Amino acid sequence: MSSTTLIDETTLREYRETEYRVLGEAGFVLRIDQFSAALAAAHAAHHCTCSAFVTAFNPHSTRLPDAENLARQQALREVLRQQRHAVVDGIGQHPDGHWQGEPSFLVFGLSLEEAYKLGRQFSQNAIVWAGSEAIPQLILCVEAHCPPSG
Repeated sequence: MSSTTLIDETTLREYRETEYRVLGEAGFVLRIDQFSAALAAAHAAHHCTCSAFVTAFNPHSTRLPDAENLARQQALREVLRQQRHAVVDGIGQHPDGHWQGEPSFLVFGLSLEEAYKLGRQFSQNAIVWAGSEAIPQLILCVEAHCPPSG
């Protein structure tokens, strides 16, 4: 799907149903439009009021070979390292498992504008972003949808 076309309703529904799993010692799952006490606690622990769940895998939902996806993900990790954001590994996985889980990062302190730009830079249809209310939101990054404001 090109970046100038709308995302079909089935894909949007699947993005909303996906479990955005934050890995590590105190792992937790983020769900779109659902308050996360664990995310609120993680924000407090990282002294920030926002975060984004991002990946570089499968640009515009086009499956790529593993080696290419891994190289893209490493490039994303390097960008985040250079920006000096605190990052925790994650994986986005639809509950029915019909799509291979995508390694991802939960990035602390990433503003909505920065997260949107990062999603666009890595050719993603969408990213997940949460502000101080700790409610993950699906943010579409394709041109046919309006960019975020604020």
